[in-house]
Amino acid sequence: MQTHRSFRRVVVGATAVLALGLTAGCGSDSPASTSPSDGPPAVSVSGTGEVEGAPDTLTAQIGVETQAGDVTAAIEASNAAITTVTNAVVSAGVNRADVQTQQVSITPQYSGALPGGTNTISGYQATNTLRVTVRDLSKASTVLGDAVSAGGNAARLSGVSFRVDDNSKLLSDARSRAFADAKKRAEEYAKLSGSDLGKVLSISENVSGQESPTADSSRSAQSLAVPIEPGQQTVSVSVNVKWALN
Repeated sequence: MQTHRSFRRVVVGATAVLALGLTAGCGSDSPASTSPSDGPPAVSVSGTGEVEGAPDTLTAQIGVETQAGDVTAAIEASNAAITTVTNAVVSAGVNRADVQTQQVSITPQYSGALPGGTNTISGYQATNTLRVTVRDLSKASTVLGDAVSAGGNAARLSGVSFRVDDNSKLLSDARSRAFADAKKRAEEYAKLSGSDLGKVLSISENVSGQESPTADSSRSAQSLAVPIEPGQQTVSVSVNVKWALN
């Protein structure tokens, strides 16, 4: 009986040492993590997938900036200029529903004051900005050129960017690649641990690259650069998937 009790103590002690060894082997620097020792065995692995596609839509912030000695004159000048710009982009082939007002502002302008004095209002600056969506890229250069020509020296252009209008197929392909990448890594860790991959316990994802901005082109009409080159857009999906280990 004494021998049997001693054998049980040795077995329990060996099991405790093995559990400690497995826990220590799962550090935070590992690309995969296992579940806590008091929970069911599991492995959590990240995967990424990227797909390229040709953009088919352009968006741009097109606006006007006017100045006058009083508020009324500044607003009237801004209204007239933005109406001319709007008519120009619609005539160039943009659907009026794709022209949306983004910002309207009136800002007082101050004259310089002597040291110790107070600034006085010398005039007002009115700004009106549109968000224009061009769904036919063959018309993009014409739309931008006509817009800034219509606005003249008051025209401003900024925030030009490209995107794939319907990127559902790109996202689906990127998700498939990301999940396959994560699963391949998880299977390797399962094999290394002497287990089999079980059912998926959780999935989380992060999507990027759905819109590709160009270099900032906030400037007056005289320095506008055309033509437009849409290039390629990369849609990237990263997933974190947790599997049970059998």
